Amino acid sequence: MSAMIKRVGALGAVVGLVGLAAAGTAVADSGGRVDRVVVQRAIDELVANGAAGVQVRITDGRRGFTARSGVAEWGGDRPVPTDGRVRIGGLTKVFVSTVVLQLVGEGRVDLDAPVARYLPGLLPDGGRITVRMLLQHAGGLHDYTEELPLDPAGFEAIRYEHREPAELVALSTAKPLDFAPGTGWNYSNADYVVAGLLVEKITGKPYAKAVEQRILRPLRLRDTTLPGDRVDVPGPHAHGYVRVGDRVVDITRVNPSIAYSAGEMISTTADLDRFATAVARGELLEPAQFAEMTGLTDVSPGYGLGLETRKPSCGAEIIGHSGGVPGYSSLMFASEDGRVRLDASFTSAPGGGSGAGAQEVVDEVFCD
Repeated sequence: MSAMIKRVGALGAVVGLVGLAAAGTAVADSGGRVDRVVVQRAIDELVANGAAGVQVRITDGRRGFTARSGVAEWGGDRPVPTDGRVRIGGLTKVFVSTVVLQLVGEGRVDLDAPVARYLPGLLPDGGRITVRMLLQHAGGLHDYTEELPLDPAGFEAIRYEHREPAELVALSTAKPLDFAPGTGWNYSNADYVVAGLLVEKITGKPYAKAVEQRILRPLRLRDTTLPGDRVDVPGPHAHGYVRVGDRVVDITRVNPSIAYSAGEMISTTADLDRFATAVARGELLEPAQFAEMTGLTDVSPGYGLGLETRKPSCGAEIIGHSGGVPGYSSLMFASEDGRVRLDASFTSAPGGGSGAGAQEVVDEVFCD
């Protein structure tokens, strides 16, 4: 849920850089084209400019390394774990899109069918918004996060509340469409809440179970979870913080039902890299569905069906997706051929920061 983290002021500039890695798992440490000294200097700069902690995983062909900076807990000296669990926010959308596209490949969902065919009565404009438009953020649904108090003080007051997905959809549909379906683009978390409900309707099970059975178990992503109402981050992890008035507030524990299928998941950089590898290598999607996932349009020139296309300063094209929730932002990038990959997580210090240093990491990894 990228919009959410930007509104609490935590590393907003970093969130704009986030993307999806498209190949395997990095090894512990090695040499290679990417200069570890440059990467370390850049992530140290991130900490100096508003991150409590940073962990990165970089792979260049068969070479790779992990690096870290900052602390796991504010005011302490324990380093950030390089295998730490992180709230991945909007990267959840890639898992959901993958499941929907699997259902498309199985002939159970038509990308160009209206949402109303599968979820009658859910959306006032469900007869005009197609499944494809949901996955591409081209349906015009208002982002429900705009209707929530997500400033630090406001979010602290609601952080443990349970939210039903129907409630999140209702917050969206209480507002008019941002534009006529298919005529524009706007990142809306409501799109993927509806996509999660679609998965539930088609599979007859909670969307989380579908993700677990179709992706997590086959790929053995043992450190990736869909927490539902569970407020804790399991296993080793760094903490994220906000400032509320004169108080420093640890924002790590939240009820993630506020994000549901738009951004509730918890993972590690290693698991995310393995997931993206499977997508890119056709282990989860047939070529036709992967082509749909990466396809761009005039209306959506930078976003496919759950994947973004971005360019670092040198102009090289990379594919990805942003991820952010209060206290955490995650980034995963990959070159088009999947050979070069970057996975990272940032936790916010009280008051957030500028995100300075993130562009240097991206450029060092993807620019010769």
